[in-house]
Amino acid sequence: MKRMTGKIGFLILAALLLAVISGCGEEGSGSDENLNPDKLVMGFVPSQDSEKIADTAKPLADKLGEILGKEVEATTVTSYSALVEAMGNNKVHIGFLPAFGYVLASSKYDVEVLLKSERHGSVTYRAQYVVRADSPLESLDDLEEHAGDMIWAFGDPSSTSGYLYPAAQLMKKFDIEDTTELQENFFEKVLKTGGHDNTAIAVLNGQADIGTTFEDVRETLTEDYPDIMEELKVIGYTDPIPNDTVTVPAALDDELTQEIKEAFLSFNDDQEMIEIMNEVYNWDAIREASDEDYDIVRETYNTMGGNVPLD
Repeated sequence: MKRMTGKIGFLILAALLLAVISGCGEEGSGSDENLNPDKLVMGFVPSQDSEKIADTAKPLADKLGEILGKEVEATTVTSYSALVEAMGNNKVHIGFLPAFGYVLASSKYDVEVLLKSERHGSVTYRAQYVVRADSPLESLDDLEEHAGDMIWAFGDPSSTSGYLYPAAQLMKKFDIEDTTELQENFFEKVLKTGGHDNTAIAVLNGQADIGTTFEDVRETLTEDYPDIMEELKVIGYTDPIPNDTVTVPAALDDELTQEIKEAFLSFNDDQEMIEIMNEVYNWDAIREASDEDYDIVRETYNTMGGNVPLD
C-alpha cells in the first residue's frame, strides 16, 4: 500500500469543479432580471449514452413547449461544471442537475431548485461500489490492503454519487487527508469515464478494479450485458443522497418559473410523460424541492475541504 503524502489538498477538486464556473465572471451572476426568452433551453449531462439522452429528451422538450407556449430545446453538455456555467450565464434555462451540481451552482450563481426526482418511492438514493465478481474485495474494509494496486473509475468529478459521496466516505473511513491523496496515493490511479454506465463497463472489461456509480447502475445495462448482475458485485454503499433536481436561473421570470414547475408536476398524471422522464433519467415521479433539502450535500462537500456556505 502506498503511504499518504500531503500535497495540494483540496485544491485539485476546486480546480476541476469551480475553475470553469469561475470563468464566467460577473456576467453569469444572474443580472438579467425577469428573463423571459422566446426559446427555453433545457440542459442535460448524459449519465448514460449521450445519443439516447438526446433522443428521449426531445419528446419531453416538445411536450413542455406545448404546455408553456414556447419553443423548448433539449441539449446535452459534456459535464456538470459546463452545465452550471451555462446556467450561470443564462444560456440554459432549465437544468437537470444532481445534488452536488446544484450545490455548486447555488454557491456561485443565483439559481432556484424547483423539483426533485422520486425513484422507487424515495427522494433519496445511494452510491455503490462495484467490482468484478472475482475481485479480492468483499467489503470496503479490504481496500486498506488492496487499493494501492487498484484503479478507481468514476464518471464526473462533480457527480454526487459517482464521486463526491464515495470520496468523502473513503477519506473519513481511511483517514485520508484530501482528495489528492485519495486519487494519487490511496489508489494506484483513477480513470474518469464520463458516465455511470461507462464506469460499470470499465470495471466489467478490466480497465478498472473498482467503480463508483448510482445504485444500481447494473440494471440499466442488462440488455447489452445480460450477465452483468453476476459478473459485477457490489461491496458497499454510501449514506443516502438527495435525488437530482430541476433547477432554473433565479433571473427567469417568476411567472414563467411557476409555469415550468407546474408543467413538470402535471407529468405525474401523464403516464406517457413519466415514462419519458424514466427513460431520460430514471425518474418515477416528480416532487417539489427546496434549497434546504441539499444542506446535507453542502456539509459533505465542506468536510472534504470545500467552502460552500450553509444557509
